[in-house]
Amino acid sequence: MRIETAHRVAHPQADVLDWYDRPGALIRLTPPGLATADDPAAGGLRTGRLVGARIGPPALPDLVRPHWILRHVDGDGAGRFVDQQVHGPWSFWRHEHEIAAEGGGTVVHDRIDLELPRRLERLAPLAAAQVHRLLAFRHRQLRDDLAFHARWAHLPRRTIAITGSSGMIGTQLAALLETGGHTVRRMLREQEVRPSEISWDPRDGHLDPADLEGVDVVINLAGRSIGTRWTAEARREIRSSRVAGTTLIARTLARMSSGPSALVQASAVGLYGPRRPGELLTEADPGGEGFLADLVRDWEGAARSAGAAGLRLAHVRTGIVLSDAGGSLLPQLPLYLAGMGGRLTDAAAMTSWITLDDMVRIYAHAALSADLEGPVNGVAPRPVSAGEFARTLGRVLHRPARIPVPGIGPRLVLGAEAADELIRTDQDVSDARLAASGFRAAHGELEDGLRHLLRR
Repeated sequence: MRIETAHRVAHPQADVLDWYDRPGALIRLTPPGLATADDPAAGGLRTGRLVGARIGPPALPDLVRPHWILRHVDGDGAGRFVDQQVHGPWSFWRHEHEIAAEGGGTVVHDRIDLELPRRLERLAPLAAAQVHRLLAFRHRQLRDDLAFHARWAHLPRRTIAITGSSGMIGTQLAALLETGGHTVRRMLREQEVRPSEISWDPRDGHLDPADLEGVDVVINLAGRSIGTRWTAEARREIRSSRVAGTTLIARTLARMSSGPSALVQASAVGLYGPRRPGELLTEADPGGEGFLADLVRDWEGAARSAGAAGLRLAHVRTGIVLSDAGGSLLPQLPLYLAGMGGRLTDAAAMTSWITLDDMVRIYAHAALSADLEGPVNGVAPRPVSAGEFARTLGRVLHRPARIPVPGIGPRLVLGAEAADELIRTDQDVSDARLAASGFRAAHGELEDGLRHLLRR
């Protein structure tokens, strides 16, 4: 079976080829819920290179995720390259890419020859449809990332250190920056690291300032997931992983005489409190009450020493990040696909969402900007009610969305307190400051964002 597509992007061929040849391209072209690359930091189109990935959502253990290995078997160095399956789920897979200049822009041709195992041949029409959806996703991703990079093409390339680089946001953020030609130095909690990486340990207070020499910006994403039962131990770990790590980074940067000039710090709209019905929440709001509100206050406060020392300090208050690889959306998908989906809270309660791809572009925007300081809300331009969110997700998946999730469900999974602050939320968060800084969301409407990330 052969599948052929052609997509045009309004950028010169040289820019497109550079994008494909840099580390991060494979990550950006692969839906994060579909597969996970063996080595996110690897890249290049050289003939002979092996590329490996585990198929399936990263939440699943590797034991049940098939290993797919491809080899770049051919290429002319002028826009044509071929990868072919060495090991994996197909009986045969060969993907020929041709990136050709056309009328001031570029046309990306994809030609895929594939064969399913004999016992699965009846699924060929379904497989073809999924491959077409994947290629359409790759085109949108390429188009939107190139547009983002074009807005910053006038700047010198930066060296950016990232904590939390293996997380859902960090993996995609590192890849986005690398495809733009920036150098990413991943900060890892390991003693033995590659020369391009930085070892640090917030528990032991270890971070060598010498390792940050030559770095322009630090992006701090580190922190234990809040999507868990909030036992006393979990609360301590959630708090310590954010406050202690941020304190260490900020104090280290503040003591450096010629270190990074900016710190972009993860934060959250949890600062505003879980339920603020009828209010438009801006960065000037003093915040609400609850575990998350108190945590975010202390989290942002832990970075204060960096700002006091003269570094540009930006706090990105993330909204509800939508991805097929994790977060709040992934657990809902099986319910919807089974025809049992519905809203998670009161129909009129507002949800301030953001797609994963726009979230990582916001962090990159904050890192590259010269004057974005202080708190900035990382949310889409148009929040929606819980009822509208459910109807839109159902429409995208072609499933009903009539059955509200009983409150006892989230409470059984997360516990009463976490469910109260993570699920029963009502926050209408403004993106006005973000928009005024020059950021333009690729997914301003919920349906458009869901169709992109779910490939529908």
